[in-house]
Amino acid sequence: MKLDQTISAVITGGASGLGEATARLLASHGVKIGIFDVNEDRGDALARELGGVFCSVNVTSTTEVDAAFAKSRASIGQERILVNCAGVGGGAARTVSRDKQTGTIKEYPLDNFERIIQVNLVGTFRCLSKSAAGMLTLDALPDGERGVIVNTASVAAEDGQIGQVAYTASKAGIVGMTLVVARDLSSEAIRVNTILPGLFDTPLVARQSAAVRDGLAAQVPFPKRLGNPDEYAQLAYTMITCGYFNGEDVRLDGAIRMAPR
Repeated sequence: MKLDQTISAVITGGASGLGEATARLLASHGVKIGIFDVNEDRGDALARELGGVFCSVNVTSTTEVDAAFAKSRASIGQERILVNCAGVGGGAARTVSRDKQTGTIKEYPLDNFERIIQVNLVGTFRCLSKSAAGMLTLDALPDGERGVIVNTASVAAEDGQIGQVAYTASKAGIVGMTLVVARDLSSEAIRVNTILPGLFDTPLVARQSAAVRDGLAAQVPFPKRLGNPDEYAQLAYTMITCGYFNGEDVRLDGAIRMAPR
């Protein structure tokens, strides 16, 4: 897909981190940008800077997602690109655990498991299915393509650590549906790929102490540092612009393989 001012893109979780870097890179090529995020202050400021549109949206709500797509399309037109970066972490706990002092057995809180699945997995599918439905209303471009979708999983999808059962399940679900969705949409000339980031320098990590950040960076074989969001954006750009890139799940991780803990 050739990027220029005739192309529109929606980036979920686009107000910061991986999503912001992607929005900036696409905008630098003339693409009109729609930013979906729960952070209204950052999202609105970035949209105004890029000449795009901001939509306050929680991806777990069908009503809010529908309203966000309607608002974005009224402003910048039907998107041909969707990049799904919205997601949450947290909730680290073993599937079941035993208190060594009392012997009490504790189960993983199911409400937290459901919350993470709803945001990361169901939210991703909700946005991609609604975006794809909109893309079907468009004529194909001269190169034969109608649209491109890039999802965000995590290396945890393949080597989740102790206590990451909910997060890992949510990200593994995104990986698992990539090829199926790519096949589903192939007859409509829409490509679908997924990025599995490793340890990246995002706002969540930036809030950690220098010692924690240095410890994370030391785990990466090479280069021994955290990933830069711009590097995620570069891979998303390649997935968008390379017409033969389809149905793939690609790790972006400095060759890290996460240890059990």
